[in-house]
Amino acid sequence: MRVEIWSDVVCPWCYIGKRRFDEALSRLREQGHGDDIEVVYRAYQLDPSAPPGGSMPAREAYARKFGGEERADQIIGHVTRIAADSGIEFRMDRAIRANTMLAHRALHRALTTRGSADQAALKEELLRAYFTDGQNVGDIDVIVACAERAGLDAGDLREWLDTDGSVAEIVADIEAAQMRDITGVPAFVIDDWFLIPGAQEVDVFEQLLMRALNTR
Repeated sequence: MRVEIWSDVVCPWCYIGKRRFDEALSRLREQGHGDDIEVVYRAYQLDPSAPPGGSMPAREAYARKFGGEERADQIIGHVTRIAADSGIEFRMDRAIRANTMLAHRALHRALTTRGSADQAALKEELLRAYFTDGQNVGDIDVIVACAERAGLDAGDLREWLDTDGSVAEIVADIEAAQMRDITGVPAFVIDDWFLIPGAQEVDVFEQLLMRALNTR
């Protein structure tokens, strides 16, 4: 069974959803189920207009998008508390707004050259870099450092990112989300027929995955 997850590396609910989904999958495997579930990450951009190499603080970008600093702080505080329940430290006070095209290309490269497990490892490093470490995940040096921590060939990735490799594939991922009526992320698609929207609770993910396995 394949689960394709449309998400972005600057999406707070995508990080929370990943952590909850991973916990649900771990529970299933401890019970002897789900060893043949493959998890693949697909690209989605929350803010494709973000300038490459930009350095605007995420809090400022939130304030512009949601109608002021007070509302931005409410939203950031809310997701920060929920993230903490999943063992994630959000430091949105130092997060940097970023264009995520390069990050998505790196994730696609990891999938096609190393497989889904290494792609997931890179995904985790990129999320941590943005939400916890305050790093610009649109910067090639940051992405390559994340890849190195994930055990990937950092030199090969840097050289490859200097080309236009996988740009068409990233665009295709985004178009595929539109064709599936995915208008928000995270979105979890099982075997291209069953959609789980949003960062569900761990128990919900576990139940839905088990139901999909039984149906399959």
